[in-house]
Amino acid sequence: MKTPHLLLCLLIVLPLHAAVEIDVETFGESLGGWKARKGKAAEYEISEATYRTYQPESSPSPDGGIFVSIRIDHVRGFMASDDHASLELSFASDGTLVTAQSSLALQGRTISSELIKGGASASTSVAAPYVDRAVKIGTDLVADLSSKLLREKIVEPGRVSFPAAIRHNYNLIFQAVRAKPDMGRTTDAKSPEALPEKKPEAAPAKPEGTGESKPAEPAKEEPKPASSTMIDARTGKTVPLPEVRPYNGGTAPATPLPDKKSDQKVLIQTGGEALKLAREVIKEGLK
Repeated sequence: MKTPHLLLCLLIVLPLHAAVEIDVETFGESLGGWKARKGKAAEYEISEATYRTYQPESSPSPDGGIFVSIRIDHVRGFMASDDHASLELSFASDGTLVTAQSSLALQGRTISSELIKGGASASTSVAAPYVDRAVKIGTDLVADLSSKLLREKIVEPGRVSFPAAIRHNYNLIFQAVRAKPDMGRTTDAKSPEALPEKKPEAAPAKPEGTGESKPAEPAKEEPKPASSTMIDARTGKTVPLPEVRPYNGGTAPATPLPDKKSDQKVLIQTGGEALKLAREVIKEGLK
């Protein structure tokens, strides 16, 4: 009964590492770009010799690491068979270099290096800071190949510098190892401060005809103009009065004159009445 609990505790205590991968595009750009062999290889020169590197092949390891295999050709030119080399690297799940090995195939002759293991004395990680240990692995790998190549009495310049081309690819592929992003985390989440402020929603407009209408205000009655006529006390008839405006010292008086025709009629009527009144007074005096 204690064994399952013990295994569960070990799984909880053991640290979990993100898997690693090869950035193929970065690796290709460092070699000049995947422009040869229909975009599957890159060609470059080292020590006046032409070499061709194909896109790396990788496979995952059970522990989350990867095994990387790279093919490198020495291009010898027209009417000559190319030389071939392979570079094999094994990385752990945390990017630690576990093993490195390489081999050369020169016209039927095969030269293989020893399996260089990255133990406690020669291990590295993609996060650094022990890059010097990765340099030691590459140095030991190239030294082993070069010593075996000299034993075969190889003198052709392109073949003699083949281990240097392998070391060149080793350095670049090591720099292209990346840790896979944690799929459980979202890197594009924005902080609350970065989010745009939410504007208050406007109150919905009331449809026409449904809202309560305010009672209409009663229209203000304009003051009626004062009467422009008066009743004569003697005759009992209505006599029009001229319009009188308030005095304005800045302008001349603007009281209009009565109409000439109406004025003449009033004068005739008034004169006739006065004449009758005078006759009656004289008659009364003579009696």
